[in-house]
Amino acid sequence: MTYLRWGFKLVLILLIGGFLHYVLPSHDVVRIVDAYERRVDFTANNRIFWSRPDSGAPDVDSRDVRFIDAVKTNGREIVYRNEDTSWGWPFYFKFDSSDLNARAKDLVSPSSDPQWVVIRNYGWRSNFFSIFPNATSLRVVDTPDPTIIPWFNIAFFAVLALIALRIWRWWSRFEEDRIEPVMDEIAISWGRENVRPNTFLGRIGRALDWVRGKKSA
Repeated sequence: MTYLRWGFKLVLILLIGGFLHYVLPSHDVVRIVDAYERRVDFTANNRIFWSRPDSGAPDVDSRDVRFIDAVKTNGREIVYRNEDTSWGWPFYFKFDSSDLNARAKDLVSPSSDPQWVVIRNYGWRSNFFSIFPNATSLRVVDTPDPTIIPWFNIAFFAVLALIALRIWRWWSRFEEDRIEPVMDEIAISWGRENVRPNTFLGRIGRALDWVRGKKSA
């Protein structure tokens, strides 16, 4: 039972951690090499990892999607999709995919004269499932190693910690006031009915009965 309990906790932690890793923003320092549109056919395996179409466009199984090709400072290639999130999940309220695409095209630079850009994004890159992180914003930096402070993530985890602390305190009081007395009653009743009077549990049961009798008197 102990292994089953710890296994359940581990699976729960992995699910929550994976969910947060996907939806929370991250920042990449890259050199943009191209920005374009291409037709994408969605399948049941990867549709959940794509955002809705632009505001006012129909939601179909095949549509044009904007992409941004880039190269990281370590030389590794990375491809971002550039889709509106609109009012849907996750709540980035992004409505400017067209503007972001135009700016990305304007920032295309060669390796001989790189223009470094910080792309704020969320999501994962998977070649097997054909999924891409979604670029939500970009800004120009002068160095390939800028100081990036993830203020949103810091504030998010601070609020999450406060909520978890509040829930833990509430559960502790609930357990102390409601659960433990019931468990004590069960244990004592079991001791009176199944244990001989001269045993430890039997003596506890008689002592509590005597205390209750005094309070009632």
